[in-house]
Amino acid sequence: MVKPVLPWLRRWLAEPLVQFVVIGGGLFAVHAAVASREPLGTIHVSREQVQGLASRFSRSWQRPPSRRELQGLVDDWIREEAAVREARRLGLDRDDMVVRRRLRQKLEFLAEAEVERRKPLDGDLRAWLQAHQERYRLDARYSFRQIALGSGPGSGAGDTARIRSLLARLNAAGATVDPSSIGEPLLLLEPRYDQLPRREVERLFGQNFAKALASQRPGPWVGPVPSGYGQHLVQIEAITAGRMPQVAEVREQLLRDWLQDQQQRQREANDRARLARYRIERPTL
Repeated sequence: MVKPVLPWLRRWLAEPLVQFVVIGGGLFAVHAAVASREPLGTIHVSREQVQGLASRFSRSWQRPPSRRELQGLVDDWIREEAAVREARRLGLDRDDMVVRRRLRQKLEFLAEAEVERRKPLDGDLRAWLQAHQERYRLDARYSFRQIALGSGPGSGAGDTARIRSLLARLNAAGATVDPSSIGEPLLLLEPRYDQLPRREVERLFGQNFAKALASQRPGPWVGPVPSGYGQHLVQIEAITAGRMPQVAEVREQLLRDWLQDQQQRQREANDRARLARYRIERPTL
């Protein structure tokens, strides 16, 4: 069976097209073998990169790295750089949602860092404060005492005559009644509050209670005043009216909010500039 095949094989190998394919395949294999051993570029580790690796180590471990540890950090960075380049060469960075988001975040971080280098003037902060007054307005503050009458059966909260009698005793000239001896003690409430902001009054007692305090004047005991706990007798000791603060009083908050706003504006401006360099084609939704 071998003799009939060999003449046919010789004739097949004598064909120019077959010779071209065989020689071309051989050259391609040789090139691939040689190219796999050729360097794809240079991985250069700069002195600044070494310093950055050492700084990150120091921040994490609260001490500088030893010579051996630093060598290990550099070796690991080189391995990472080679892996990153290989991944890019193979196209692994394309169509990867995590990579895409990380690249966008890095662009936004650059924009934020650019804004952080700007220092707002006092005039900028005053203008920001003026434009966002409700955000920074200082709450009215209340110093008051309260007696909880409760709301359940037997609490006396609905007994008008009893409440009038209690108010008369509390407001009598030279009264020596101990308010803590009247009413129902509630674990969540204090008998007296000093300079409590209105927001805290609303959080603890409810909006209706806060509105009632705002309508009273310091001095006498009044009531009943409703809250989420039931009825109360209340004595306003002092009211500090709400007001707009000076820049110096809220400077740190102003700086933080101004910076966040400027960073958002910078991100939006950068987005517009980048999009302007492209023709956008959208599908019909």
